[in-house]
Amino acid sequence: MVGFNIGRWLRLSLVIGLGCLLLFMGCSSNSGSSTAKKTLTVAVEGTYAPFEFQSESGELQGFDVDLMNAIARAEGFTINYQNLPFAGMIPALQAQTVDAAVAAMTITEERNKTISFSRPYFKSGLAIATRANNQDITSFESLKNKQIAVQIGTTGAQQAATVQGAQVRSFDDAPTAIRELLNGNVDALLHDQPVILYAINSGNIQGLKVIGNLLTEEYFGIPVPKNSPNLARINQGLATLFKNGTYNQLYQKWFGVAPPPLPEKLPFQEQTATGGVSALFTSFSVILTALPLLLRGALVTLQLTAFSVVLGLIGGSLLGIARLSKILPVRWATRAYIDFFRGTPLLVQIFMIYFGIPAIAQELGFPLSLNRLVAAVLALSLNSAAYIAEIVRGGIASIELGQTEAAESLGLDAVQTMRYVIFPQAFRRMLPPLGNEFISLLKDTSLVAVIGFEELFRQGQLIVAENYRSFEIYAAVAVIYLCLTLLSSQVFSRIETWLNPLTRSRHPKVASIEARS
Repeated sequence: MVGFNIGRWLRLSLVIGLGCLLLFMGCSSNSGSSTAKKTLTVAVEGTYAPFEFQSESGELQGFDVDLMNAIARAEGFTINYQNLPFAGMIPALQAQTVDAAVAAMTITEERNKTISFSRPYFKSGLAIATRANNQDITSFESLKNKQIAVQIGTTGAQQAATVQGAQVRSFDDAPTAIRELLNGNVDALLHDQPVILYAINSGNIQGLKVIGNLLTEEYFGIPVPKNSPNLARINQGLATLFKNGTYNQLYQKWFGVAPPPLPEKLPFQEQTATGGVSALFTSFSVILTALPLLLRGALVTLQLTAFSVVLGLIGGSLLGIARLSKILPVRWATRAYIDFFRGTPLLVQIFMIYFGIPAIAQELGFPLSLNRLVAAVLALSLNSAAYIAEIVRGGIASIELGQTEAAESLGLDAVQTMRYVIFPQAFRRMLPPLGNEFISLLKDTSLVAVIGFEELFRQGQLIVAENYRSFEIYAAVAVIYLCLTLLSSQVFSRIETWLNPLTRSRHPKVASIEARS
């Protein structure tokens, strides 16, 4: 009875807590959208030269930054810039965690359904970039069956998806996509022409060229949440800059030519967002539609984990035994390896292996490119081996010295002692932390998304970049990860029980004899 009352009280508390949270979020949202703010939080991606990027001293600069600062001065508000990846800006605007964004974002009909845009402030288009020695790609049609690098969530990614037989690799930012092309892992890059030309003309990269004319005609706008009171202020500020000549001066400063004429509004910018009861059914429909792709990504995640944990277990076991060696240089070398891979972020290691090693190889005069699967498994395995090595070392060290002495008294050598006496006992003690390492590795596979590997998390990102339903998709991704980790926990628990002689089920004949006695 007491247990029932406690359970009922907990459920009631949970319902009340969730209700208060939703009420608070609703009030915050309503209060934020009813009045204009004096300080706007503006999302920016600081890796998109010449629109927004950091100077050598670390200050934010670029055409978009100068333009937004000029709008703020004209309208009398201040700006708090917040660094966000491009793919995360629309979800942030939908959640109203930022008030606007400056990211050279193209005004599209699909985006306009979920957020609002200012009047167009820049005319651009997509261009194709290839390596300077590439003679095969001469037009958009010649991209057929080629490997193309794009930035996730951009119109370039949408355009690349229409190329027949093309293998599209999506990256989080423009510099990473450009580096993929420079390393020879893809045949072409599809991106905004001003960004490609600035990267080439600035002298920061060499060996690339732009093919043909613009593929599209696009207009950039400043995105804000739907029904935001700040939209009118931003539009008014832009109108002031167009009128007093400030816009022309900024355009000349960054691009060296006079700006082209711009329309005041695109035809589809009057659309409004839909919601209400139908939105709930839409959410379920979005998840069901995305489920096959997410499950395909989950399969890739499991494959990555399986390859990496096997290689990591082999390498980690050898390193763990080497850590116990009586040879001092061997102990130092293994300790250095373990300290490096445990002391540096896995994300950095992935970048070093996939982008850094080929770049250094090319500078040394010989071409080298790594397959994404090889690079991902290599990075995950090397990192996992460092942690497994310490698990193995701790497990072996936990076995009493008397076990070794007993084995020696039976005439077993060091290898036989380790194989038949020490390691089987140590493995049972190592199993729980090995299970934790497996689960951590399973979740860490999401980091290989930065090199365009389409595992579970990357599939979710690609779907969100298409339909902008971030909450539903990422919630589904989280549930799938949870199912995978729970299943893994159960498997390791069963193995642990099976290997434990105290809990292992006894032979049926022995059990029946004991029962009769």
